[in-house]
Amino acid sequence: MLVIGSYNELVVERKVDFGFYLNPKEDEVLLPIKYAPEGLAPGDTIRVFVYTDSEDRPVATTLPPLAVVGDFVCLEVKDVQPFGAFLEWGLEKDLFLPKSEMQDQVKPGDKVVVKACLDKSTNRVYATAKITLHTDKDLEELSQGEMVDLLIYGITTLGTKAIINDRYTGILYQNETFRDLAVGEKTVGYIQRIKEDGKIDLLLKKPGYDSVSDSATGILERLEKEGGFIPINDKSAPDAIKERFSMSKKEFKRTIGGLYKKRLIRITDTGITLTDPSEEAPQADHAPSPWDAAMKKHAK
Repeated sequence: MLVIGSYNELVVERKVDFGFYLNPKEDEVLLPIKYAPEGLAPGDTIRVFVYTDSEDRPVATTLPPLAVVGDFVCLEVKDVQPFGAFLEWGLEKDLFLPKSEMQDQVKPGDKVVVKACLDKSTNRVYATAKITLHTDKDLEELSQGEMVDLLIYGITTLGTKAIINDRYTGILYQNETFRDLAVGEKTVGYIQRIKEDGKIDLLLKKPGYDSVSDSATGILERLEKEGGFIPINDKSAPDAIKERFSMSKKEFKRTIGGLYKKRLIRITDTGITLTDPSEEAPQADHAPSPWDAAMKKHAK
């Protein structure tokens, strides 16, 4: 049985001038000659993608589509009509996004994240941009702190919306996201919390102290790149820290505290400085750094 909108392993039944018919007569599909590999012959098995042509007839191709039914994918808008838009699909036929399945107005050249779906009444593959209506609501397989794959599909004033593991949706809040993200971008994130209403909050960095190692590496690399000194410290404005290091002030303070304890940096009134590995460790009678004073004050 043919599976429309997906890959099929089919047997070549017969050859004609314009291509090859795959599958028995009652369920046959044409593979046009231009898509047939050299040497293909009756009796061979071939993997093809099956979809419907402009007359709703099933047709096979060896071209790889940019999405099969069930996939979430970011596609470019090629053309817009009053009844919908046509998206680049990697095939001769474009993927149709009906007007009723649009989330926002689009124009040629736009990038839009959609899910490839199958209309079972017509066997037509179509796209929908109504992401939340087509994602899994059973969250039992997710856990707090878990690393997940993200596909960015929307950006709002509240935050950035993402598809999680091609199954769920969540949000990266603007005040907890410290780098620019774009629609269609793929990245890795973490589950911050799963709310009782089923909504998922995300982070780009692992929650808690586990994220410090990555943050510390970033700070050290930035220090080396800028000659060993950066005029930013724990007293600097949050916006200045975000612009320079793409992290919150809280994470920055926690990270430089760890680097200071490992004697990898110095924290002064003017900024942070890489230490010289050849220098001797500071003696107890040396003047305390601003970080020492802050830690003592906090301990009290």
